[in-house]
Amino acid sequence: MIGKNIRQLRQEKHVRQETLAEALGVSGQAVSKWETGASEPDIALLPKLASYFGVSIDELFELPREEHMERIGNMLWHERRIRPETFARTAAYLEELIRNDTEDAQALGMLAALYCHRASGDREIAAWYAERALEADPADENDVWPTLLEARGGLCGDEWFDNHFGAIRAIKDFLEKHPGDRTALVFLIPNLIADHRFGEAEEAIAQLRGDYCGLCYGGDLAFARGDREKARMLWEQAARDFPQRWQAQDNLGQGYRKLGLLHEALEAFEKSFTMQQAPRYTDGLFARAQVHEQLGDYEGAIEDSRRIIECLREDYGTVDGEEVDERLREIERLRQLAGRA
Repeated sequence: MIGKNIRQLRQEKHVRQETLAEALGVSGQAVSKWETGASEPDIALLPKLASYFGVSIDELFELPREEHMERIGNMLWHERRIRPETFARTAAYLEELIRNDTEDAQALGMLAALYCHRASGDREIAAWYAERALEADPADENDVWPTLLEARGGLCGDEWFDNHFGAIRAIKDFLEKHPGDRTALVFLIPNLIADHRFGEAEEAIAQLRGDYCGLCYGGDLAFARGDREKARMLWEQAARDFPQRWQAQDNLGQGYRKLGLLHEALEAFEKSFTMQQAPRYTDGLFARAQVHEQLGDYEGAIEDSRRIIECLREDYGTVDGEEVDERLREIERLRQLAGRA
């Protein structure tokens, strides 16, 4: 199926068969035969073809769906930014799957993740420009702050700007069709609490009785209402009643952090990581790095980042890519902070 891919790549590049043929040193008839499947390009031409189109040699070939999906998933996981041409090809492939089956949940989900990945990269670029704009004009005459806060996921202090109404509406629409869905409730509750819709949050939490999440979110709700003692009691109860759940320990760490008990938070986050079996989630280590930085312990934060890199290598076989690169950037940033301390 390489001919089909060559034709698609050529059309995306808006070049004629003759133009491609000239670049490769072959006849236009040869390119035509490739694209119709009458023949295939010589193996020696594959590096030239890949270079001409700006793709890998593997991308020249048609892949089975399962392998194609795996590669897309790996790309979303490993790549900090996806090249525009790769994004376009990936989106076109997924959209073709959806045209053939409008209820292809895997393709729909992958397409959503693809666009979210691009949006995340765009926000990072937007933040960089906004920060440079503020450096150039600290008076903020161009009203750059809202842009920077949006790009960095910060709060503006304006209820109209900061609310989660759209997300809440989407989750509630889903729950109307799938009443009591645990995952939807788990995502609904923190958005309700964040918007101070406490009565609705309480109703949703009631549906999670007997679940560690019910206690954890009960603590979050109590804290939002200003009852710090009850919040701590519920967070600690969740960790005590569900000792096999590392997530309850992680939530306890987050609770201690909200209460300003940073050393207790470090202990809970450490336990949330060490009680897991491979492949381990690194949530606790990420949180420890943040708490160590809050405490001004930059060496501790650096060590947490190193442990994340080690976990990625040991549990997932990941030795490069964005997950590792992001931690390496963090280590360098923390070293600079330690040098100024």
